[in-house]
Amino acid sequence: MSDGFTLEKFARHPFYQEVNRRLVALTGLHRGQCVVDLGAGTGAVTRLLVQEVACPEAEVIAVEPSDSAIEAARRNLENLGDAVVRFVQGGAERLSQLVKKPVDAIFFCNAIHLVPEKEHVLQEIKRTLREDGTFSFNTSFYDGAEPPEAEQFYRKWMIRALRALKSRYGIMPERTRAEARHRLTENEYVKLLEENGFRIRNKEVVTVQMPLGGFEDIRRYSLWIEGVLPGVPLEAGRDSLIAGAREAFKELGLKTSPRNWLLIVASRA
Repeated sequence: MSDGFTLEKFARHPFYQEVNRRLVALTGLHRGQCVVDLGAGTGAVTRLLVQEVACPEAEVIAVEPSDSAIEAARRNLENLGDAVVRFVQGGAERLSQLVKKPVDAIFFCNAIHLVPEKEHVLQEIKRTLREDGTFSFNTSFYDGAEPPEAEQFYRKWMIRALRALKSRYGIMPERTRAEARHRLTENEYVKLLEENGFRIRNKEVVTVQMPLGGFEDIRRYSLWIEGVLPGVPLEAGRDSLIAGAREAFKELGLKTSPRNWLLIVASRA
């Protein structure tokens, strides 16, 4: 995957770091623990986890399917201090094969919505956790992520993006739905966890005021482009989505627009 279509630039935004920091705080890690950062990307959350558990006995295992993202994470996490960071290439659906020993906690930040077989992945997570281990995740791509007061912006944004796609490139998405992936509600996530052997410990919804730059940068991420504009070439999708966001912000006179993040911490039941 080209560096131009990673989540790295979006991950630098302070609001993104604060949401992930809040999830780590809700989990209550301790020094010396062994923790997995599942879908670690370029290492933004891995760094937060190291700061919490760092000591000679600690280990943070960064699991990521993309080789280019792992290489970026290695560069970003050089000289971190006491905790050992181990990088493992692979997907969430093979977690118990990639991480052989039981771990204290598993984090899956801003990625669970991308998983088609969520039940299978939850069973993999459960197998990899110690009996009293915790599973923590967050997502801003669920049914409820767009607050009612932001509905006008999201509607206008997609209309403007599709218009830009048609006028500039002469193409349209393969499906007319704004997002190809089915998004679960907060209650559906809770039910999914409970049916797969987890007990909810903490649950919060955090509303973030995202500036235009945040919307521009998330639209540079390949998996998001593919989800919103299925079948559209990445460059065309990126440029059209960014143009649509800029037009919508300008027409509505916005400086920010709200988006909700769902944060859940669960224990093995």
